Amino acid sequence: MNYIKDIEQYIALEIEILKQLDAEQINAALNLLDETRQHKGRIYICGNGGSAATASHFQNDFNKGVSEYIDVPFRFHCLNDNMATIMAIANDIGYEEVFRFQLRNNLEENDVLIAISGSGNSPNIIHAVEYAKEHGCKIIGLTGFSGGKLKEMADISLHAPVNSMQVTEDIHMTFDHLMMSIFYKHLCGQDHLKG
Repeated sequence: MNYIKDIEQYIALEIEILKQLDAEQINAALNLLDETRQHKGRIYICGNGGSAATASHFQNDFNKGVSEYIDVPFRFHCLNDNMATIMAIANDIGYEEVFRFQLRNNLEENDVLIAISGSGNSPNIIHAVEYAKEHGCKIIGLTGFSGGKLKEMADISLHAPVNSMQVTEDIHMTFDHLMMSIFYKHLCGQDHLKG
């Protein structure tokens, strides 16, 4: 089987979407994250499925990758990394509460929530966003497709305008690595990430 045409189409779509990304919103996200770091606020992040893996990857890249080289580190907390906690909340209360419940009694006014949802309509993500907004926290929303409710609710929208979950998730990882590399340059004084 020759898949070259499909490969080329996928790559072309990825390039097209990358060119449409909103640099102003990415810049706003960078500034909010750095301000939160400087004030020693916490940055919570969450997602479902592939977005859960992206959320965990973000935490790794900021808590270790960038923070290793700076005096005031980022304080990322990935809400989908503790499976025992997630299963207990899902079993006893409901899956739609797995993120919001973890924010209770932990969230402070200067904290930030990064919410990742391809559709922008995942109930557990929306519930967490609603709770965070009620407590005066800023929201960075990573979405795809039309953006759904999350795009409307987010203070900063990192949106991949594409009707493909695969490309959406690719773009979301690009946001992570793009921001990490910029911080690595400006906060750590290094142009290249170490292997």
